[in-house]
Amino acid sequence: MPPETPIDLRSPLSFRNSFRFPLQSKLSQREVAIGALWILFLPPIGWILNMGHRIMMVHNMQHGRSAWPAWTNYGALFKHGFLTLLGMIEYHAPSVICGYFARQDDSTILYVIAGLLWVIATVAVPGYMSHYCRELNPREIFNPLLAMRRVVEGGTAYWKAWGIALAALALSFLGLLGLGIGFYFSSVWFWQVAGFSFASVFSQKFRLAEGAEE
Repeated sequence: MPPETPIDLRSPLSFRNSFRFPLQSKLSQREVAIGALWILFLPPIGWILNMGHRIMMVHNMQHGRSAWPAWTNYGALFKHGFLTLLGMIEYHAPSVICGYFARQDDSTILYVIAGLLWVIATVAVPGYMSHYCRELNPREIFNPLLAMRRVVEGGTAYWKAWGIALAALALSFLGLLGLGIGFYFSSVWFWQVAGFSFASVFSQKFRLAEGAEE
């Protein structure tokens, strides 16, 4: 049997491609394991490094290279992961502030508004990730209105990516059956599935992966 075509940003967005992406080779599987071990032994730093790792995987593919190896230059991985984390904090800050006042006033309306703001922020975050991956320009991160506009322009493909990500999230909890430790591996798999799915949508929509055509 001939080997299967490698899955990258040129591949059609599907459950099969997204679920297989992090596990398609021995090298990709090894990098999932490395990410899981970082979170297991150094949770906060490991989480940031894993975020940076996903950024570099997408960056490599957008420039026509293999996604792996991406566990290189740990200083750069931490920088990219930390910057994107700051973006998440910025986007979710209005929800947190609203939630604080909701608790102070015991206001149901403010709790509802805080919840809606949290959902909106979560939906907007993928709108900057793939663009940041392309040139690694921090200015791509801290513009919520631009990110939300990109989400709207992503159309039905963007919501398909969310469907894939949520399905992967649900499946990742099966890792708890592995004495709990398995969840570290399955959660890294889930984040890579989600990252690949959103990167596929935005890279194709905005031609961010033109280097992958080389």
